[in-house]
Amino acid sequence: MPTSPYEPGRIGLLLIDTVNEIFSEKGKAYPHYKEEFDRIGTLENLKRLLAGAREQGFPVFFGPMSYTEEDYTSWKHLSGIHHEMFDNRLFEAGSWGADFHPELAPADGEVVITPHKNIDLLATTDLGVQLRQHGVEYVAIAGMIGTMCVESTARSCMEDGFHVTTFTDATAADGGRPAYDAMILRYPLISHATLTVDDFLSTTREAGS
Repeated sequence: MPTSPYEPGRIGLLLIDTVNEIFSEKGKAYPHYKEEFDRIGTLENLKRLLAGAREQGFPVFFGPMSYTEEDYTSWKHLSGIHHEMFDNRLFEAGSWGADFHPELAPADGEVVITPHKNIDLLATTDLGVQLRQHGVEYVAIAGMIGTMCVESTARSCMEDGFHVTTFTDATAADGGRPAYDAMILRYPLISHATLTVDDFLSTTREAGS
């Protein structure tokens, strides 16, 4: 359960990289995560989280990733994760792979953050502006990859003064079960709450009643 109460009207949900490349069976990255998705129930949990947030009236923010031809061919300093993405042409802007998975896509009125090119959305996109313009103080962060974009963004949001919720069952790690287990041990250190989807939705529903 969270260590501090949620404040009704100030809660927002951020879904990171809920795109075909990762969540659709024909996506280039899907085979890498399929075993963990099946074990954790990631896709079904994310669908339930999104539906629950909409039911409770939270603002929902979507953080996609995409790269242009200029990015693929002109970047000078590539990190290990960028080598992996560029070598495999992952998240190519305008492609089916970079489009949102149909069951994890924004509805009318929901906010799509500027596509990110690095793993910390708060540092490199308009996420902070969007959260504050929509009155969000309590941000729940889910999606992919749990050990990359989700963790980095959660850490930065915590450092910037947001109340951060991470999830045990609405993400997955790069590296399988051992990496997942280590990630779940880290999350409470950089979050104010680390919950299952059901516990989060139950707690926020009680806070608003």
